[in-house]
Amino acid sequence: MSILSDIPILSFILLSPLLGLLVILLLPKQRSGWMKTAAVITTLVPLILSLWLYTDFDKQQGGVSFEEQHTWVEVPLNKESQNGVSEFLFHFQYELGVDGLSLPLLLLTALVSAMAALAAVHVKKRWKAFFSWFLLLETGMLGVFLARDLFLFFVFFEITLIAMYFLIGIWGYFKRERAANQFIIYNGIGSAIMLVAFVILVNTAGFRIDQVGEQVSFIYSGSYTDIFRNMADPTAWVNMSPEQLGSINPFLMTDTMQQVLFIMLLVAFGIKLPIFPFHTWMLKVHTEATPSIVMIHSGILLKMGAYGLLRFGFLLFPGQARSFASLLAVLGLINLLYGAILAFRQREFKLVLAYSSISHMGIVLLGFAAFNEIGMQGAVFQLVSHGLISALLFLIVGSIYERTGTTELNELGGLARSMPFLSGVLLAAGLASLGLPGLSGFVGEFLSLLGLFESMRWLVAAAALGIVLTAVYVLRAVLKITYGPLPERFGALRDARLVEAVPMIVLLAFILLLGCYPSILTDTVQLSVEGLLKPLFATRAGG
Repeated sequence: MSILSDIPILSFILLSPLLGLLVILLLPKQRSGWMKTAAVITTLVPLILSLWLYTDFDKQQGGVSFEEQHTWVEVPLNKESQNGVSEFLFHFQYELGVDGLSLPLLLLTALVSAMAALAAVHVKKRWKAFFSWFLLLETGMLGVFLARDLFLFFVFFEITLIAMYFLIGIWGYFKRERAANQFIIYNGIGSAIMLVAFVILVNTAGFRIDQVGEQVSFIYSGSYTDIFRNMADPTAWVNMSPEQLGSINPFLMTDTMQQVLFIMLLVAFGIKLPIFPFHTWMLKVHTEATPSIVMIHSGILLKMGAYGLLRFGFLLFPGQARSFASLLAVLGLINLLYGAILAFRQREFKLVLAYSSISHMGIVLLGFAAFNEIGMQGAVFQLVSHGLISALLFLIVGSIYERTGTTELNELGGLARSMPFLSGVLLAAGLASLGLPGLSGFVGEFLSLLGLFESMRWLVAAAALGIVLTAVYVLRAVLKITYGPLPERFGALRDARLVEAVPMIVLLAFILLLGCYPSILTDTVQLSVEGLLKPLFATRAGG
């Protein structure tokens, strides 16, 4: 048995950023160097623990591992017994766990956060506040991928919104307040819709009866495990008609209600993903936030939307998800083509990458819409791969902007002469983004489209156009920046410093590793998720 089974490893990963936050709050505000060092060291702790957890994860188990569960919140709903029922309770737990869906994204979060902390060298003001919000943001992101209770998930999800609002609004560029306001409005609407859906789930699928001796308790649980089990069990109250019970059933979730809940979750997490047309807020964030924060936003926060849609939408409502498969495929195709076409038309490199993110998230939707193991596996791989690639690209954007004061393509050119290392990494990241074989971007795109080819070949053919357009706009932008005549004012630019080169090398190394040896990720996703998805496809979605 692994030593990790005997320690609360998930809590250590989750709470370590908060300990670093406490240290930073205690440091004098004049010690900016100490604060940065403390922040970087703090982010390395969950990264090391996540790597250890990943290597020790039992890929054959096919379920949740390293679970931690403690009573957190119990809200009594009555003071007197009624009809033999001793008590009514809302029951929420501090429940953590990882499986083949969440573990790769947990490791991605820890890795990108550590690299973004190094990239925060560009931050010039209010270091104490910046790193305090930064570490709180990392705690929220880790919690989203670890939480196994709906209320706990919602709390961590909201923490990321609050932290990002201040990180964008205070440390962003010229229109940072507008970008922060759009971010919080759009995502706040999504959170409100998600909360309503969660409340309905807790009050229907979360219902269970506990009996100890003569004491009978009616419990409304927020546990994802309880809700998932009840949704899959035809004898659970949530699935039994009044005729089957011989009386009214207030906990019944009708087919119409299930469809409404799936649509609500699709909209809530679709805003975060983002799905067209809920994407305009994301463009502002990508262009106005400081580079280290855009690394996190593009590399991790967008993935939270996809993860939530898969975890709560597809796995809880597979029948409804399958009925919307064609619509999801069309939305994915729109994202892919719309993002690619507009990326090609941009003259500002940050906007090229922003629309590129929209396009690549379309591939994720196509993988989901395939509704088979290959497509799902490709979608999860694409999430991890794009997280690494986009984080690397925005790290490079920050370095270029710091030196040149612009990211306008028409004002750049020939940087390979003055900054050969940075330009070489930019070219490698661009090739990964367009899906060159041997780099991580190829595997996710290939598996997602391969899974969809089985059921929607015409749509895959249309999606191939988006892949071609991706190559066009990526090469156009990268070659425009690195080659051609070098403006005279850029002749003395210095290449990447060590603090910039280290995260560039690390991120590029993972991109190469996943591209050359994809089974490091696919084995975890496939073998762990296979047992989770097969019964759903076979029994709950009419397979």
